[in-house]
Amino acid sequence: MRKVLASILLLVATTAAAQTTPEGFRAAYERQKAAVGITGLGVKSILESWNDAFPNDTLMLEAVFTYNLAKGRSTVAVTRPEKKYLGRDPLLTLKDSTGRRVNYFEVPVYDEEYFASAQKALDKAITLAPNNIGYLFDEITSLLDYEGDSPDMAATALLNLIDRNYSEHPRWNLYGEPFTQQDFTDAVKEYCYSFWKLATPVGYESFYNVSRRMMRAEPKDTGFIDNVGAYWQVAKKDNKMAAKFYRKALKLDPNDYAASQNMKFITNNNKK
Repeated sequence: MRKVLASILLLVATTAAAQTTPEGFRAAYERQKAAVGITGLGVKSILESWNDAFPNDTLMLEAVFTYNLAKGRSTVAVTRPEKKYLGRDPLLTLKDSTGRRVNYFEVPVYDEEYFASAQKALDKAITLAPNNIGYLFDEITSLLDYEGDSPDMAATALLNLIDRNYSEHPRWNLYGEPFTQQDFTDAVKEYCYSFWKLATPVGYESFYNVSRRMMRAEPKDTGFIDNVGAYWQVAKKDNKMAAKFYRKALKLDPNDYAASQNMKFITNNNKK
């Protein structure tokens, strides 16, 4: 009871002090969030007041996105035969009546209304600040979590971002800080890894499509060439095609560790 009362008092005090500037609202929001959690008591009221006063404040829109995403996200336990599912370790492993091990995985589920509200706020932030790549990454990351084993929308959003990067060459920023081409390339590699570790058919295809697109844009980056080789080796079980790309990577960089190790594996496997 005391904790609830303290939260209410904090809300009243901080909201009253935040009525004049976006910075004031942001400070009130951050204080309330720290006190009660991202979806705790009073946070929504501050966001609504902030939105009424400054509807085009992109930091407010991102806060609304974050609030709705967290509010609408929960988790459920599902049983799967795999040792890993969607890149996750089992939450719990039990044995059934036959002695067979059953793995329980914790996976996210979303309330559709909250997720739609989150995306609506984010879409407006992207429209208002199209070169802030942080908002575009928010979109891709949230879609990845939302879609689970079939990240079609996340892959499409990432491919659209890649196309824009190489056709328009925007001067990206990350919340006001410069964001270089190398930063962009590294971020795409992280998303490739996210698709890969899903270890699902759509995950592998997304990994392949993004890697192929980046391989055309950055032909000397062996990381994406290795990715395409890994796709053929693991997802398609085609060592011949995989070796073609690993050899291409090694021609560019004889010290490419991933390509050399996978070529050794393929060579040894062919000898058996």
